[in-house]
Formats: sequence, structure tokens, C-alpha cells
Amino acid sequence: MRRKPLHFIKFTLLYVCLLLFAIFMMGPFLWLLSVSLMPGKNVFSFPPAIFPTFIDFENYVQVWNYMDFPRYLTNTLIIAMMGVVMNIFFSCLTAYPLAVFRFKGRDLIFTLLVATMIIPAAAGMVVNYLTVKALGVMGTYMAVVLPSAITVFNVFLMRQAFMGMPHELRDSGKVDGASEFRIWLQLSLPIVKPAVAVIGLLEFMGMWNSFLWPMIVLNDPKQYPIASALSFLNGQFAYNFGWIAAGTVISVIPIIIVFLFTQRYYMEGVSGAVKG
Repeated sequence: MRRKPLHFIKFTLLYVCLLLFAIFMMGPFLWLLSVSLMPGKNVFSFPPAIFPTFIDFENYVQVWNYMDFPRYLTNTLIIAMMGVVMNIFFSCLTAYPLAVFRFKGRDLIFTLLVATMIIPAAAGMVVNYLTVKALGVMGTYMAVVLPSAITVFNVFLMRQAFMGMPHELRDSGKVDGASEFRIWLQLSLPIVKPAVAVIGLLEFMGMWNSFLWPMIVLNDPKQYPIASALSFLNGQFAYNFGWIAAGTVISVIPIIIVFLFTQRYYMEGVSGAVKG
């Protein structure tokens, strides 16, 4: 009987600590949300105004009227969907032979791919710029998506998922006379749906938050995604932090919604990749 109270106290303390840690991690976003609801306040004054004295959506109304949010949100959605589709297709297509096929040099190829992860992204900007320019897609959405159409991390994740696939499934497809591409498309991909969902979520978030690269390759500011378009607020309204906070909150709402609907697949995909 004594173990039950101790067990209850133990789990209560554990959940209290986890709750405090979650609030601590959410601190910057909660502060940003609070600032967006304080029109006309100097958030950098001392003592800092952390909690709003009253809730007012004036900053949201003003920044929505100033910026063409529907246009920028549409641009971001197009770029994000292009990036998600291309990453899922190319990552799955690359990871499948590295996980299933047996050929000489397979492990060496995979090792070299993983080794490229130590190269910082900024180091490839010049090469990516020259490649995009040579392909003649400068100033288009393809120029934004193409350099990150496939990433080594996604290939690694999908390889681990394909390695956990039962070998009998591929053998049964061969017995039925299916081609390798059909086995990959109709038999293998449905099994690794959680890992595919993880790639889709990560790439959607990455493309949605892309800031510097679109400003480099897009000539028309009307084509900017939402993260790049928010730089207009920072440049012209550097002292109106409420506008910047309101615009940032509007830009992250779609990401929060997408994550809430896909978090189950995200957890399944990550746990499957770790086990694999």
C-alpha cells in the first residue's frame, strides 16, 4: 500500500518537471505572442513588459493591411509543396537501392553521402547559385526548391526505414512478375508511410521558414515567401516590434496546424528510424 503514494508522488513530480521544461522551451514564442498583443508598447523598456495588460489585435490588423499576406502565403505554400514532393520522391528513390540491393561499393557510397553532412550549407551557396543560373531557372520557384530537392538526412532516414522492411515482401513481388519500380512504388512505400510523413513535415517546415536563399535567387519581391517578406517590416519598422511579432505569429500558425495533424506519423517515423 505504501508503494502507491510514492508511485503517485514520483509521477506527479516528473510531470511537473516536464511541464516546466515545456513552458521554458515555449518561452520565446509565448513572449512573441504577448508582444504582438501589446500595441504601442516599448518591449525593450525596463522592466520589460512580458505579459499584456489587455488583449488587443491592432498589430495584427495593421500588419495584415500593410502586407499582402495572401500573396506571400500562397508563394510559400507553392514553394513548400514543391519541396515536399521532390524531397519525398528523390529521397525514397535514392534510399531504396542503398537499403535493398546488394552491390559492390554500396556501403562506401552511403558513407560518402553521410560524410557530406559535415559541410555547412553556406559553403554550397555559390555552387548552387551558379548551377541554378546555368539551368536557366533563376527568378522562379524552381530556383528556390532545386538546391534542397534532396538532402542526405532524408536519404539516411528512408534507408533505415527500408532496411526494416521484410525481405519476403520484395521476393513475393518478384514471384508475381512485378518490376523493381512497381515493387518500390506499390509494396515498399506503403510500409514506410511514417518515415515519408516525417520527411514531408520536416521539409514543409524548412521550406516554409526559408529566408536568405529566396532573396538571392528571386528577382521580384512579390515572389518572396512569407519569411523573406517579413524582412520588409524589419527594415522599415525597426522600432515597431509589435508589427514584426504579429507578422511572425501569423507566419508560424500554418506550421503549428500541420504539425498537430501529423505529429502521430512524426513520432512513428522517428522511432522506426531509430530502431532500424
